[in-house]
Amino acid sequence: MEEMPNLGDADITTKEDFGIQNVYLKDTSFETPHSPAIFREQWKPELDLEITNDIKNLEENIYEVVLHITATVKAGEKTAFLAEVQQAGVFTLKGFTPDNLNYMLNSYCPSLLFPFARETISSLVSRGGFQPLWLAPINFDALYAEQLEKEKEAQNPTVH
Repeated sequence: MEEMPNLGDADITTKEDFGIQNVYLKDTSFETPHSPAIFREQWKPELDLEITNDIKNLEENIYEVVLHITATVKAGEKTAFLAEVQQAGVFTLKGFTPDNLNYMLNSYCPSLLFPFARETISSLVSRGGFQPLWLAPINFDALYAEQLEKEKEAQNPTVH
């Protein structure tokens, strides 16, 4: 398994510069397809969580990172609610090696956006008439390592 880039190993002649220009809610959606009947049913919720991110290079050294989180909660076979959030940020990243830049955009920046998305989802769910949904912290470094491993396997398929 590949190790995370050590950001402390930067070349002394290269100065890495990181900044947050803006953090904003790009899009949000909340659906309760079976309300109000769902409020009267036995409540044994099951959570399905999907997390992805998109990266857009806006101009030299300026990137938009969008963290997409979809939380679907079912009670039995019925969807109780679906909350979708696209939490975005504009970041300045200058002087990073390609590996470190990839790490920053796919792990570090999403980890900065997550608390904002988590609060938005909790608020949406609460306003929808349900108990707040507090998402557990997410290890974006582990998700990034998993993504690198999948990419490595796709490039070097093992013959069985």
